[in-house]
Amino acid sequence: MKEFCAILYADQDLLAIDKPAGILAIPDRWDPNIPVAQQLLQSQFGTLLPVHRIDKDTTGVLLYARNEVAHRIISSDFSSRKVEKIYFAIVHGQPESQAWEVGLPLRADGDRLHRTIIDASKGKEAKTRFEVIERFRGFALVLAIPETGRTHQIRVHLAASGLAIVADPLYGNGDPLLLSMIKPGWKGDAYKERPLIARTALHSAKVSFIHPKTKKELLIEAPFPRDFKATLAQLRKVRPSWV
Repeated sequence: MKEFCAILYADQDLLAIDKPAGILAIPDRWDPNIPVAQQLLQSQFGTLLPVHRIDKDTTGVLLYARNEVAHRIISSDFSSRKVEKIYFAIVHGQPESQAWEVGLPLRADGDRLHRTIIDASKGKEAKTRFEVIERFRGFALVLAIPETGRTHQIRVHLAASGLAIVADPLYGNGDPLLLSMIKPGWKGDAYKERPLIARTALHSAKVSFIHPKTKKELLIEAPFPRDFKATLAQLRKVRPSWV
């Protein structure tokens, strides 16, 4: 099998990968033609049981259990909020606060676009903590810690904060970010320009939990992918914060 991702951690109980954009964590009922990490990896690692998921275009740490015992324990830890997940997002706009929380209840598949919506009466409890890591003119790098695991939770809670994630097609405008859009006096060839980032700018950076067998704390980290790093580098260069 051609390698499509980096293996971040593997033992008899767990497998963690650095998932690239454009690949599903588990099969999707909406588009059966999109490649699925679970299926691509099972020929090499055997049965893989999902304990959480990240969106198709979200990059970074994705964890699977490799047996039923580990799956039961880790799934329980995710459900009881014993697992800490840290994400980073590049967003449009300027956050009003340096740190804040959003606790709006969410209902998955709530409209004709199959988006997650805020629903005070039928939505499930959802809470996300946010912190601004770096500010640029018109953009920010935000750290997100979801305390619950609702579908599209970070994306919806950021949009509700007036901060759509760059290139998010469901909760933002979906437009790829081009250097010509952010650099004053850009003089390149518009027909040859390639986007800095063309997918939802969200990255699963860290997952920490207690190993189901060793009972020792395990921290799994994934570095920023190339498009994410390139976008930040250009924002630092051409859109540094005035603050």
